[in-house]
Amino acid sequence: MDAEWISRHALSIWAVLLALALVGTDLAWRRAVRRREGQDAAARRLLRPVTVIAVVVATLTIAAAIAVEVREAAGLTVFDAALAQDLRSNMPLPALRVIALLTHAGDPLVVGVATLIVFVALLWRRHVRLAAMWIAALVGTALINSALKAWFQRERPLHDHGFIIERSYSFPSGHASGSMVFYGMLAYVLLVLAPPRWHRAIVVAAVAMITLVGISRILLQVHYFSDVMAGYATGLAWVTLCAGSAEYVRLREGRRATT
Repeated sequence: MDAEWISRHALSIWAVLLALALVGTDLAWRRAVRRREGQDAAARRLLRPVTVIAVVVATLTIAAAIAVEVREAAGLTVFDAALAQDLRSNMPLPALRVIALLTHAGDPLVVGVATLIVFVALLWRRHVRLAAMWIAALVGTALINSALKAWFQRERPLHDHGFIIERSYSFPSGHASGSMVFYGMLAYVLLVLAPPRWHRAIVVAAVAMITLVGISRILLQVHYFSDVMAGYATGLAWVTLCAGSAEYVRLREGRRATT
């Protein structure tokens, strides 16, 4: 499957990836619900320690492998450049205009304002520890992404559609990592606080937003493929670590309350 073929079928591939992500998430969530059936409410885990460790190790390994490819300008960067050039030639402007609107759901200003609103709401409802983990997760991912961009200093792909203009470095994608952490951590917060009947919809919606925002950056040619994949990997590692830590604290407090 070469870059030219992908660029000509980019919108269809995006739709298929979104559908697969949603179906896979739904199946995984149903399986997790069945596994927790019969457990005491105070002992139910949204994230098991072994899962946290496995996800963090796997995603950091993937991110490191991509980083090595980018640092050494290896084969993945050749694919990156070819795909970006072919997308520039083949993506229709009306589609880019719509995608440019969707990508704003991961803009730093949008995410920053929403982060502050959620933080204040959690404090107002006296969920102090959850609020602390929430703000740590979002501030942490911003610092991590900024440090990685400064280290790699990768220039962005060229494009001439004019719908989105970015001036920061390209690797890794801040929209991909930011949306992964923001929508992923928001899903965790809502899973803790919302009634169980909403849990399935919350998880599916989070995955939909993460998929839409990250892939939109490739289609808009403001990021290379590897930028987005690395952003997803680092974001998933960080949000899993943060949510796993919050879950550990939550369950520890639950055990103390029952003793």
